[in-house]
Amino acid sequence: MTPETLIRALPVPCAVIDRTERVTAMNEGALALFGHQTVGRQAATLFRQPDLINPIEEAMATRSSRKGRHVAVATGARERVFDVTIAPIETGGLLLTFLDLTAQTEAGEMRSEFVANVSHELRTPLTAISGFIETLRGPARNDAAARETFLEIMEREARRMNRLVDDLLSLAKVEDLERLRPTEDVDIAELVESAARSLRNLAVEKGVTLTVTGAERPVFLPADPDQITQVFTNLIENAIKYGGSGGAVDVSVEDLPDDPRLRGPGVQISVADKGEGIDERHLGRLTERFYRVDSHRSRGMGGTGLGLAIVKHILNRHRGRLRIESQPGQGSRFSVLLPKS
Repeated sequence: MTPETLIRALPVPCAVIDRTERVTAMNEGALALFGHQTVGRQAATLFRQPDLINPIEEAMATRSSRKGRHVAVATGARERVFDVTIAPIETGGLLLTFLDLTAQTEAGEMRSEFVANVSHELRTPLTAISGFIETLRGPARNDAAARETFLEIMEREARRMNRLVDDLLSLAKVEDLERLRPTEDVDIAELVESAARSLRNLAVEKGVTLTVTGAERPVFLPADPDQITQVFTNLIENAIKYGGSGGAVDVSVEDLPDDPRLRGPGVQISVADKGEGIDERHLGRLTERFYRVDSHRSRGMGGTGLGLAIVKHILNRHRGRLRIESQPGQGSRFSVLLPKS
């Protein structure tokens, strides 16, 4: 069997070059990657990238395997990264196999970004607490008023770090369970009422009228009651804190006999406020980890930037959807759609 015949059966992009470093064959994966007018061209003019050309030349000179790297950028698409194995073959040429590492590379970048974000979120309160401790041991040692002020701020920063740790643990747990579909039927209407009851004191404190409609009748569907309650609590709490300037937060439960978005029957739970609203450019990123429309305001209210990311993962587990509608000055509406089956 010739190398040209063999590579047609391989599931990864492959190319064969001869002893003159001219491309003599490509399988469908490689043709899709480099184009159909490639066979017969010199490797140096086709691949061009030093991280691939240099190991090709080394493998040809030493007749031993080498590793290379190829980065492909398609118009309007993400950058794709390939690990390339370059191996000598009996004909005197080389066989190149391209392994797509894009997903692993992006996962590594996401981990690095996540660690950097967590470090930043923790560094701010830790720096503040360390500074106040130093001040209390020095200039403010005998200043009772300053001591009380600093201790109050330190307590607030410590609570913020606790909330961050709790949200990180919650996010990790939700991600672990994301592929396990809930099977127990629960009353979604009762969970909405329960979440609203737990936040009525906060609403009174913020001067917000909190109303719930449509929850008079039970609505059963498969769900994790703790996680779904967490979703409703998060959305209602956010509406009170960030949309409370409008003076009202309305929560509604609507039965959906047949919804094309869910491909069947379901239920929609909407949380609407009459606050400042959110600019359209932010809407698509609200469920990203640590993304905030107003970082200073969010941190001041104790936000960790993880709440909507947790909501997104919980709804993914329930095969549900989150719709966000908002315009500056028009308030915001967060709608959760859950399938009944």
